[in-house]
Amino acid sequence: MPDKEPQGGVACARGATTATPIGVLFIGDIIGRPGRNAVRAFLSGLREKYAPAFVVANGENAAGGVGITEDIGRDLFNVVDVLTSGNHVWDKKEALAYLDREPRLVRPANYPPMNPGRGWYVASDEQGRKLGVVNLQGRVFMEALDCPFRAADIAIEAIRSETKAILVDLHAEATSEKQAMGWYLDGRVSAVVGTHTHVPTADERVLPGGTAYITDVGMAGASDSVIGMQKEPAIQKFLTGRPHRFEPAKDCLFLSAVYIEIDAATGRALSITREVLREG
Repeated sequence: MPDKEPQGGVACARGATTATPIGVLFIGDIIGRPGRNAVRAFLSGLREKYAPAFVVANGENAAGGVGITEDIGRDLFNVVDVLTSGNHVWDKKEALAYLDREPRLVRPANYPPMNPGRGWYVASDEQGRKLGVVNLQGRVFMEALDCPFRAADIAIEAIRSETKAILVDLHAEATSEKQAMGWYLDGRVSAVVGTHTHVPTADERVLPGGTAYITDVGMAGASDSVIGMQKEPAIQKFLTGRPHRFEPAKDCLFLSAVYIEIDAATGRALSITREVLREG
């Protein structure tokens, strides 16, 4: 049985109502086969605990630690509703055609528009509830892309005619850029969750305008690792300065996620709860 680390506290929005909450479980970056195995190992327990209406995960590292393939995407869509991504979504050539065919796999909206795929998706459940999912990529210490803040404005405008429940995955390196996005979108989206660093942060809360926020959700993969990859090549790279081949680590499955409750009537977050699960 897995051991669970102390869970992050639940933060409540001021002035939020309690009408028909929409539960959303968001899983951090899935790292290779160990990450996919961690999803299989822990997701059923989280579903039993929270009964989320939607499960969203970042899948950009699901194939060998970098990129995603169609076969892996189809497998993950058996258990999740939407996959977000980031800078590694382009690393497998077959993903380019898959992005055009599969709207549930979203890529950062602030890549130039001639790229394949879409930057947001609106998911529906059997009860007719809807969740808009937006993917953005940061620019600090990363590629020089279009402005993620302006891309967020465009995506929100397009989605709000369908639903007020909107989750934004900001795939970014800099904590300052993620926090700035959280404040920029506070009151306009239900949640801003950070991905990319693979290390879960302990700053989950609901901002004053009703937007749930966390700087980085973390990852699903092996915890005996360096951000999900085998330890020794990573150590040697730092010692020597030379390139080394990285492979996903396998020891001690680990999954970090957040569960967010959203008021369907207002789109305001009611709470955000952090979950960190490991093999015993």
